[in-house]
Amino acid sequence: MRKFAVVLSGCGYLDGSAITEAVSTYIALSELGAHYESFAPNSDFSSANHSDNTSSENRNALTESARITRGQTKPLADLKPENFDALILPGGFGAALNLSTWGTEGSKCSVNETLSSIIKNFHEDSKPIGAICIAPAIVAKVLGKHEVALTIGNDKATATEIEKTGALHEDCDVADYVTDRENKIVTTPAYMYGDAKPSEVFKGITGLVKELFEMA
Repeated sequence: MRKFAVVLSGCGYLDGSAITEAVSTYIALSELGAHYESFAPNSDFSSANHSDNTSSENRNALTESARITRGQTKPLADLKPENFDALILPGGFGAALNLSTWGTEGSKCSVNETLSSIIKNFHEDSKPIGAICIAPAIVAKVLGKHEVALTIGNDKATATEIEKTGALHEDCDVADYVTDRENKIVTTPAYMYGDAKPSEVFKGITGLVKELFEMA
């Protein structure tokens, strides 16, 4: 049985993992009969009011992520790459705020040290990595020197920042995905298209998961 590690960043697209993207990932994995486990950093962040995008109280990324997984989220520090065949990073702006500082620093950002090490280990062991929405920016920051090919859709400003890391950006429709077979990286834009329909997001993520499953 193929084993997948899924890294979340909270609960809610403005400050954590996009719920539709995370749930689409789990449904696609479940349909394929894959085993999966979820992880998130045990760190606090300033949450956003999803009604008006104002700042709210401080919350914890691990605790918030557990809302999506029915309590089954483990600390990111417990993720051991040797126990898994593939890695998936759903999007949501939490990936750019809680897993990295991409949201405020772009290509000059830093990535959570534990996650950076995990991504490098998967890549070094030739295990596939999937990233959704803005999460490919994290992969670009960590693996850009390997000229990895990926997508965040067609947002030119973000694509330009991604290419500053050394990564190669490819435009992609919301319901499609981009595969870098040499580096075993699969990415899909999802809600980088703000007007995307849930069905389109699900289609792109399902394609990504199937591609990763075959690679694993």
